[in-house]
This record gives sequence, C-alpha cells and structure tokens, in this order.
Amino acid sequence: MKLRMLQVKDAPFMLEWMHDASVVGTLKADFTKKTLVDCEAFIREAQNTEKNLHLAVVNEEDEYQGTVSLKHIDGVRAEFAIAMRKAAMGGGYSGYATREILRIAFEELQLGSVYWCVSGENERAVRFYDKNGYQRIDGKSLKCCQGYTEEEIENYLWYQVIKQQG
Repeated sequence: MKLRMLQVKDAPFMLEWMHDASVVGTLKADFTKKTLVDCEAFIREAQNTEKNLHLAVVNEEDEYQGTVSLKHIDGVRAEFAIAMRKAAMGGGYSGYATREILRIAFEELQLGSVYWCVSGENERAVRFYDKNGYQRIDGKSLKCCQGYTEEEIENYLWYQVIKQQG
C-alpha cells in the first residue's frame, strides 16, 4: 500500500464509498448526492496542494482504496480527514494512511499539530482512533475549526496530534 496523488481513474471508486450508507452515514457532509463528475472535479482541484493535500490510498495494484487529507493547511496546523471504501476496511489501509499523512504533516510540511473530529455515532472510527492512542481534546480549545458550527464543535469528538520535539 502507498499514498499517491489522486487520479481521474480513482473517481468511480471514490463515488462507491460516497454512495455507501454504511461509510457516509455519520459524516458531516452529505456525499450521497455526489456524481462521477463531482468526483472528477474534486480530483482535478486536489492537484493544487497549497491549502489542502488530498491523497489516494492505493493497494499494490495501484487501485484506489480511499482518500486521506490534510485540509486548511496554514503553516502551523491542518485538519486531518480520511474516507475508505468498505472493501478496504479491516485491511490496514486506514492505519497506514493515518500514520503516513501525519509523517508528511510533521516531517515534510513542518506543521506543529494536526486535528480532526468524528461523530460519536461513528463507532468504527472512534474505536480506531482510541485503539491507536490518538488523544481526545476539547474542540473548543482549538479555535480554528473552519466550517463547523458551535454545536458541531461541542458535539463531535475531537482529536489532536502535536509534533514531537527533538
């Protein structure tokens, strides 16, 4: 498995998870109305990596398994996001992609922290983050959550990883 830039050939697989209720049911955005054209447009926009870094998670055959992202990159911190195809779940892709995007954030982009949130109803994701030792924080302490209402900040579970010094 590896991370690479998104390619137009990934669009049908991306649309697959977007239309899978078991994958998107607890996500903030409504992906169910997205089309193949929307996916292709997102992939084209993702080639500009100045403020957002969206990468494909692929298997050994270079088949798209999901997308891992750093959003709202401001030189100090970024918001992490990940979405995987149901077929990829349980295959180690999420763990690999999370570790690798955090490495990119801290080693290559020299960010100080990465944060994200998840609905408490997304039990699979909560188990994954907790099992892997990611630290929960109070979302109100971030003061940087673009696109989230006060209610969402209060109701989601928030996580943050801070760059280790030395």
